[in-house]
Amino acid sequence: MITSVFKKSKPINLVIIVIFVVLLFVITNHTPLFSNFNSASKAIFKLGIVLFMVFLLDFIISKNNLTQRNSYSIMAFGLLFAVFPNALNHSDILMSNLFIMFALRRIISLHSHINVKKKFFDAAFWIAFATLFYFWAMLFFALVIVALIYHSQNDVKNTIIPFVAIAAVGVLLMSFNIIFYDEFIQSSNFELLASLDFTAYNSAENIIKLTILFTMLVWIMVYYFKTMGDKNKKLRPSYFIIGWAAVIAVLVAIIAPLKNGSEFLFLFAPFSIILTKYIEIISERWFKEVFVTLLIVAAALSLLL
Repeated sequence: MITSVFKKSKPINLVIIVIFVVLLFVITNHTPLFSNFNSASKAIFKLGIVLFMVFLLDFIISKNNLTQRNSYSIMAFGLLFAVFPNALNHSDILMSNLFIMFALRRIISLHSHINVKKKFFDAAFWIAFATLFYFWAMLFFALVIVALIYHSQNDVKNTIIPFVAIAAVGVLLMSFNIIFYDEFIQSSNFELLASLDFTAYNSAENIIKLTILFTMLVWIMVYYFKTMGDKNKKLRPSYFIIGWAAVIAVLVAIIAPLKNGSEFLFLFAPFSIILTKYIEIISERWFKEVFVTLLIVAAALSLLL
């Protein structure tokens, strides 16, 4: 039933997801939204970022024909915010993920072979910028390396471009620090913190929802890579990059210094696309409903427990 609603790409489906995300944000951020102007403006800014990411994901998918014409991806994206509502509360991670999505958009679009050098520069630039907001976003530079292997085997010059982009961000950072703080680099610019302490997940709610999520992720990832050879040859490198983005996102969540659910935000976009590809492939309608229902159950556990 649920999958039948989102099996077509309709404006009403996007409206449904937007309304759902707004209601979810109001529920989880009720206090800052209605306490004073300063906190309300910060909360509205975070909501704006979240909604922009929903539209950006829909744009990336439709622009590059990553899935069929349906709304499963934005449905999953919205539900994941309900599974990990803390992701709505941290502006630094929200900004970092937004820039990673900008980078992912440029890397995926390399399949067109148009403005290749500019796209490599943009991708590295956005990832470097994301690193300023959340240090471990730097791991997504691996996607640029993967893209270079796929798209620039015959042009060694392209390997220099990402380093130029990183240097450009470094110059902008130092200029900002000199103007506002009268020093080149602040220690707060790169806080190298990591943690493998998972005691924060030691609750019935977290254990159940993480078990659901990672069971789904492992299942669909195995199927995703197994059927990679059947995918469109032109888009195959883009699908590989999306798969690797999901792997890197899991690694970021594992080493994240703060374990409160927000660290899974980087997984939302690639997971949504991979889940959609799986739903499109399987023929059993009841099995499709099971996957969506599991996401809804995980979301309900987060909101009600």
